[in-house]
Amino acid sequence: MNRFMEVLENVLMPVADKLNNNRYLTALRNGFMVALPLIIFGSIFVVIANLPFLDRLLGEEGYATYQNALGPASAATLSIMGLFVIIGIGYKMVEQRGGEAIYGGVVAIASFLVLTPQVVEDVSGGIPTSVLGAQGMFLGIFTAFFAAEIYQYFVKRNWTIKMPSGVPSAVSRSFSALIPITMTLTIFLAVRIIFSYTSFETVQNFIYTIIQEPLTVLGSGLPATIIAVLLIQVFWFFGLHGQIIINSVFDPIWYALNDQNLAAFQAGAELPNIVTKQFIDTFIVGIGGSGMTLAVVIGIFVIGKSRQLKELGKLGGPAGIFNVNEPIIFGLPIIMNPLVIIPWLLAPVIVALVTYFSMATGIVPKPAGVIVPWTTPPFLSGILATGNNIMGGVLQLFNMLIVFIIWWPFLKIMDKQYYENENKAA
Repeated sequence: MNRFMEVLENVLMPVADKLNNNRYLTALRNGFMVALPLIIFGSIFVVIANLPFLDRLLGEEGYATYQNALGPASAATLSIMGLFVIIGIGYKMVEQRGGEAIYGGVVAIASFLVLTPQVVEDVSGGIPTSVLGAQGMFLGIFTAFFAAEIYQYFVKRNWTIKMPSGVPSAVSRSFSALIPITMTLTIFLAVRIIFSYTSFETVQNFIYTIIQEPLTVLGSGLPATIIAVLLIQVFWFFGLHGQIIINSVFDPIWYALNDQNLAAFQAGAELPNIVTKQFIDTFIVGIGGSGMTLAVVIGIFVIGKSRQLKELGKLGGPAGIFNVNEPIIFGLPIIMNPLVIIPWLLAPVIVALVTYFSMATGIVPKPAGVIVPWTTPPFLSGILATGNNIMGGVLQLFNMLIVFIIWWPFLKIMDKQYYENENKAA
């Protein structure tokens, strides 16, 4: 076991360190964090607009009026979430390099709009919201990366207009950004013109066909999901924040799948995807935190005899209800503890399989595309994530039971060891 752990550590630690410190993945992660409050706002109103039994209470016409009144909340946030992510990535990319971060966000979104066709159903002067949401997500991410890098390239070479010292700083900064922004946008305009002469016609079509669609199909499958879940657990075991590392890679895929489900849910159509952002966040990570340790806390209260476990349960219980589990990860401990490596790795994989097949068979509805705040307690979060369906909460409780059963013998062993050590010390 020690040899196996040593090999894992030597292989995974350098990879994880590089991923965690990669400036592009860091900017991508932070870009999504910029957009998150707006995404949650829109999701809350999607839930409110689709409360159960309202159609019977208000009547068909009244219910339609009610939904139309609340519709702009999600249309102005969730439907165009790609825009906020692009701004966030551009901002963070330039901020990392010590530049004027606001111009990083501005040049990123402007570059994306330069590449975006402004035609809706053969009528010019409009932008289809589909390219501002899930469909345009990957292009937006790549555009933000390139735009920020190109902008910084010109800034670092002092291709700027220097204003006299007496000019107000806001005006001076604006003129300093003029040439770098102009050069950056000119390059993206040239790219748009070039693609107009290809069979793809637009950069959006190229990215969606060559990159986004294949990756989305791959990310929506069960094998890739199991690998992602397993890696989250492995990284955490070695003291690295597994969610941050893995989410940096998978979030663009999971959010795109989420957005497809949301559009179908709002249209009353069949939901296309099982694996989405909420599949991971609500039914795996969102049951007490990574490793679903709320069930572990319950196990501690049930079987704990040692003072160490009892005190840990009191400390970790209230936080675990809101999906914060650092007290358990560092206090049990889980990090580098060979006694827990089997349940720590096995339980999330089993739960992911159970959740997937429960939704695939129709026992539990698929995630409706609603972004539920990660601190929402289990059961309630499951109901909200499945479009106000109680079976989502029931599935979370069943998942907790699975984790509880898997952890039971290992907790018994740990508790016995702690209890014996405490008696010897006494």
